[in-house]
Amino acid sequence: MFENIKNAIRILKEKPIDYFVHESSYIDEYAVIGTGTKIWHFTHVMSGAKIGYNCTIGQGVFIGDNVVIGDNVKIQNNVSLCEGIIVQDDVFIGANATFINVGNPRANIPRKNEIKTTLLKKGCSIGANSTIIAGTTIGDYSMVTAGSVVTKNVDTQTVVDGNPAIFKWMVCKCGKSFGTHYVICNNCK
Repeated sequence: MFENIKNAIRILKEKPIDYFVHESSYIDEYAVIGTGTKIWHFTHVMSGAKIGYNCTIGQGVFIGDNVVIGDNVKIQNNVSLCEGIIVQDDVFIGANATFINVGNPRANIPRKNEIKTTLLKKGCSIGANSTIIAGTTIGDYSMVTAGSVVTKNVDTQTVVDGNPAIFKWMVCKCGKSFGTHYVICNNCK
């Protein structure tokens, strides 16, 4: 098994770089980055991170060990994705969004064994300055409005708002707003 991993890493190292990394950014050895991805100023990608194809990673982003990011993801400036975060395809994360990975952190008590998985499902949008509490799931094509604090799971194709974030209305996959009942808009049929 370890021989296969070593061989895969050797192949990755020999493969020509087909993504963009700004010279001020730091990419740790063994991080995996997909074709067409752009990583901008002052970003740090840790060793175990996996970033998909055609992603845009903004300025001042931190991507921790074992973070998985799907394809076509857009992460705006100053976002930290710590270990335990999984981002599926087509997700948008607004500037300064905050993700918590431990429920009760203390500086003097190690909590690595208490990291919770937070899942951002396909096509969801996280508004700027939002806070996502550890262990939550943000549903497919849902939206978290700017500045909201998500303390519990968000259902598929819903909009949540506030502190704590609560249900506001339903949205189509394209983002068109509906009332409290789900409908597919004419463009998405």
